[in-house]
Amino acid sequence: MLVQELAAKVQQPPSRYVQPEQYHPVSLAVSAEKPDPIPVIDLSRLLAADGADDEGSKLRLALESWGLFLVDNHEIETSLMDDLINASREFFHLPLEEKQKCSNLIDGKHFQVEGYGNDPVASKDQTLDWLDRLHLRVEPEDERNLVHWPEHPKCFRALLHQYILNCKRIKDCILRAMARALGLEEDYIVAQFSNKAPSFARFNYYPPCPRPDLVFGVKPHSDSGVLTILLMDKDVGGLQVLKDGGDDGVWYDVPIVPGALLVNVGDAVEVLSNGFFKSPVHRVMTNQERERVSVAMFYRLDPEMEIEPAAELVDERQPKRYGKTKSKDYTTRLFETFARGWGHEPMEPSSTRSGGPES
Repeated sequence: MLVQELAAKVQQPPSRYVQPEQYHPVSLAVSAEKPDPIPVIDLSRLLAADGADDEGSKLRLALESWGLFLVDNHEIETSLMDDLINASREFFHLPLEEKQKCSNLIDGKHFQVEGYGNDPVASKDQTLDWLDRLHLRVEPEDERNLVHWPEHPKCFRALLHQYILNCKRIKDCILRAMARALGLEEDYIVAQFSNKAPSFARFNYYPPCPRPDLVFGVKPHSDSGVLTILLMDKDVGGLQVLKDGGDDGVWYDVPIVPGALLVNVGDAVEVLSNGFFKSPVHRVMTNQERERVSVAMFYRLDPEMEIEPAAELVDERQPKRYGKTKSKDYTTRLFETFARGWGHEPMEPSSTRSGGPES
């Protein structure tokens, strides 16, 4: 059942959504201490001749310590971001019959990645997340499957197209700055993308949950791709990031900064950078009183592309930490692990990191 429909009917979440006791959100408390704030990167300074070095150093430190950052002065008009969030919310508030025109189930039972609905259920023991989503392939543009793109609200498709163009510009700027920060050729990471590299827009809807102490909006995970750009709900928080990792890691709330986008690197960049940049583990908490909407842009490599550390970042002091694997094989293993429950395992050489969908 769709979570939005379920939330309107129940006063207790079904057992399928309740995390095992050791993973209860209430048991994984957020630190009361305030670390250095999540960095805010000024994109205009990152591109300017007189500010690029300072802002580039700031970017490198952000990706070494947090794996993510907020970006402002990105030249996307606030009105476009607000309109896209409002159109997304309007879509999720449509009658179920209208939303089902974009369903991610073929003949009502066979799951496909694109479309409206839930994430796939891999087993009867899988603990489910408290969200519905609309997942759309947006690049390459000639491979868009418009049957899954909502026709209502009528502004949705035009808003999304404009937003995609803006995010692509931001993505390329950030990837070039990241390559410079690693001492690589400026286009090293951008060049990893073929003209068939897929990009996805994912619209997330988190309805109010009666037991936020037991249920995740999205369980802890890292993103499998290269880069994620997240447009957050400007009124309702819920995204948290694990800093320093491992058993000693601490969870911190990601703040809402008006007008800013959140950017995080994925596992592919951790591999490409030979571990210099960290793919952050993050999760989404539920809210008992209010719904939450977010829009994530995921940038991935061509499925046939092989991922491995850049040769320039491997030497005797920093041996090769990760083996070579095809992008599609890596992503498949990530989602299998995510579906089994706890969506993260430490990365090891020649192995996979556990990941899942975004916040």
